[in-house]
Amino acid sequence: MLTKDFDYELPKELIAQEPVEPRDRSRLMVVDRRSGTLEHRIFEEIITYFKPGDVLVVNNTKVMPARLYGTKADTGARIEILLLRPAGPGQYEALVKPGKKVKLGTTIVFGHGELVATVVDYTPHGGRILDLEYSGVLEEVLEKLGTMPLPPYITHQLDDPSRYQTVYGRHWGSAAAPTAGLHFTESLLTRIKEQGIEIVQLLLHVGLGTFRPVEAEKIEDHKMHSEFFRLEAEAAERINQAKVHGGRIIAVGTTSVRVLETAAENSGKVRAQEGWTDIFIYPGYRFKTVDALITNFHLPQSTLLMLVSAFAGSELTQRAYAEAIASRYRFFSFGDAMFIF
Repeated sequence: MLTKDFDYELPKELIAQEPVEPRDRSRLMVVDRRSGTLEHRIFEEIITYFKPGDVLVVNNTKVMPARLYGTKADTGARIEILLLRPAGPGQYEALVKPGKKVKLGTTIVFGHGELVATVVDYTPHGGRILDLEYSGVLEEVLEKLGTMPLPPYITHQLDDPSRYQTVYGRHWGSAAAPTAGLHFTESLLTRIKEQGIEIVQLLLHVGLGTFRPVEAEKIEDHKMHSEFFRLEAEAAERINQAKVHGGRIIAVGTTSVRVLETAAENSGKVRAQEGWTDIFIYPGYRFKTVDALITNFHLPQSTLLMLVSAFAGSELTQRAYAEAIASRYRFFSFGDAMFIF
């Protein structure tokens, strides 16, 4: 299967630069896999497609303010880093810019020395392993010194950084937001619960590899990045009980899908576990647990688009994207949503 089969042309003006206010007033395309029909709604209306006994599965990760600007200790040159994930005690994997200036042994100072990073190794994909020195709690240090790591296609910082967090985010550690969840408000979640739909939380810390285009000519040759996940016993039990009683498992975002399908048994039930997943879902994959998917419109040639194509079918996905472009939907992280069932 060729990567180019997942390409499409997107007018630049359809890349959403700011989130919709309020969150649940973004547009929603409803995709019925069985009939092949497409409907145009508003996101808050998604509740009309839920049924008592369904389980809504959300990813409760929080985005780190992981983009930092510092200076080289020896020359004063300005350096930008983006922390990606822990790489050992006191160490983080990071992207650095400009990379040519950041060699093994380089020390970078942030703020007034509240954080100092020293390069101790390279990564296979051009990143660096940094040894971090700081006092206190790293989260508090980053909240003081860092900024939200918005994707490069968003051209300015947010006035309100919380708009790049879900309202249910709890566990700090992502380098990017699980963007399908950005559409939910507290009031919408309350209405969903009142309708008899359970909301179950799991965790996957999103890495930047999620959003990168696949570079291999054949998608089977692509090496998927790994991300840390956790599915707790209580959450697994609630999902399994819903399966037994005929409820649907509705995944909010591709990150939730990756956890559920990593933890899935052939029966469709899931097993509580934590660790690292590098599951790569593309057309031909047989889903075991997920029955419906809420997701945004994704970048061309990305693993996210391949996952959606696996779930909805390539032909229907292509038709839905063509319709979204013709109808002037907003794309990517701050864009509109799809509900596929």
